[in-house]
Amino acid sequence: MPRKSTLKFLILAAGLILLWLLGRYFHIDPDKTESFFSRFPLIYSGIIFICLYVVITFFFWLSKDIFKLVSAFIFGAYVSALLILIAEAINAAVLFSLSRFLGRQFVKDHLGNISAGLDKKISSSGFLGLFLLRSVPLVPFRFLDLAAGLADVSFKRYMAVVCLGSPVRIFWVQYIISGAGKGILKDPQELVNYLGTNKAALIFSFIYLVLVIFVAIKMRKSKHAGKN
Repeated sequence: MPRKSTLKFLILAAGLILLWLLGRYFHIDPDKTESFFSRFPLIYSGIIFICLYVVITFFFWLSKDIFKLVSAFIFGAYVSALLILIAEAINAAVLFSLSRFLGRQFVKDHLGNISAGLDKKISSSGFLGLFLLRSVPLVPFRFLDLAAGLADVSFKRYMAVVCLGSPVRIFWVQYIISGAGKGILKDPQELVNYLGTNKAALIFSFIYLVLVIFVAIKMRKSKHAGKN
């Protein structure tokens, strides 16, 4: 059993390293991508977008930024946020399952103390802790998906966190990108100008920043408590 779990974990680790290396050399042209989706009616382009987002961002993690930008320009803040939420939920389910199947047993067999500490930290944070981590951009979605699969978190519980916590984070990004427009691709200063002239976006961002700081402080306290 230990040998089998080790082999499965090595497959998981090798796969993640390969995906990271591939992502460094894979690039998507925003204009061509936008032109491609614009060929189809909204409902079809939405379905195609979800499928491509799931497949491409699963193998090339860094491509998510281009999809977020293009979808905000084509679909607007609300529709693009919904499409990305659906795609991220699918990716979360797949990555969680892979991590659980290929890595959980190895962690229990060979990293007993780490596994126990991780399980204790996850369980002590509760649903709210996972929800907050999913809601703010401190930890990438992919890392959360993989860590939850390795920890003692049920699939149903984690997917509930994904569906309830992700919309806040996703909508904030899409709302800002959609409002700032394509100008941010050439001049990042356009983002600052947009926030300076749009009170709603500025207030929303300020409240969100406070939430991020709160979660960061909570994580820091939890880390020190774990050491003690």
